[in-house]
Amino acid sequence: MTTVTGTNASRTAAALRNLYVVRFGFALVWAALLFLAGPVPGPASVALLVIYPLFDVAAAITDLRVSRTARPAAALYVNLALSLLTAIGLATTAASGASAVLRVWGAWAITAGIAQLVVAVSRRRLGGQWAMILSGAISAIAGTAFILQAGTPAASLTSLAGYATIGGVFFLVSALRLHRTAKSS
Repeated sequence: MTTVTGTNASRTAAALRNLYVVRFGFALVWAALLFLAGPVPGPASVALLVIYPLFDVAAAITDLRVSRTARPAAALYVNLALSLLTAIGLATTAASGASAVLRVWGAWAITAGIAQLVVAVSRRRLGGQWAMILSGAISAIAGTAFILQAGTPAASLTSLAGYATIGGVFFLVSALRLHRTAKSS
């Protein structure tokens, strides 16, 4: 685990805070658009489904660049690869219906949640990470729920909008908590 202290901690916290605020805003807008697109895959929802993990790829790359002193690189690279594979998986399975999408999304939520949990635990000394720890754990649980929902007649993409909204709120909470670390030093 990398220890972050002093000015480096302040810079890292500020950079992560800014990234988390952007992730919060993206999640809310994305969730609203997916909810409006409806419960079954259509052209708009398929585009949104692929965009979300691609945005996660961009966020992981940004995280790797801005958090040089507090980055658990292996977990971030795993998350980056998982998100890229998920975008491909969603693009190829979307035509098969909501159940197929929920299975792919669920698998991603489980694995990405575990990666997020590893990253957050390794950054706990930085501050503001309890929300990310909780978010990672909830993501893994939600992923299981998506996979289970995929096997029912109630399979619907709108549940993903709720997932993204909750995840966005956790990013905002963490950003607000990181603000203190960013201002110290």
